[in-house]
Amino acid sequence: MTIHVLILCTHNSARSVLAEGMLNHLAAQMGKSVTAHSAGSAPKGQINPFALEALHAAGVNTNGYRSKSWDEFTTSDAPPLSIVITVCDSAAAEACPVFFGGQGQPVKVHWGYPDPSNAEGGVEGKRRAFELTRQAIAYRMLQLLQLPLDSLDKAQLQQALVRISQS
Repeated sequence: MTIHVLILCTHNSARSVLAEGMLNHLAAQMGKSVTAHSAGSAPKGQINPFALEALHAAGVNTNGYRSKSWDEFTTSDAPPLSIVITVCDSAAAEACPVFFGGQGQPVKVHWGYPDPSNAEGGVEGKRRAFELTRQAIAYRMLQLLQLPLDSLDKAQLQQALVRISQS
């Protein structure tokens, strides 16, 4: 059974896309049956080019990636979600989306990251910020993929995901 993970951020243009790309890439490398999706509550309509650049530099295939609304994941034909992760930076008082979902209630967790789009230092500063964010996200996604996802109940999964958020 495939575990579907939805990663949310307000605009679905940077952090959520980095997370989708890294989780799918790492799951494929590790032979895990996990599929990541990303969406936003107010999608920008385009992916930040620095996000695509960071993913491509890491060897991630981004064909078909697009900025999209979370509404696509609330319909009856949407994949059955097991986990929803928000990646906005609540410490920066960003408004993080709250997902209510359509089929069953997935386990929800917040893994905040500062918005690399706001990095100072011109093009090189943004490039560096996107790469560091990609690396931080990849570290947590590796931890997620090391969990025995098929054998954890919802409460155990919630606890494990919260522990990852604290690392």
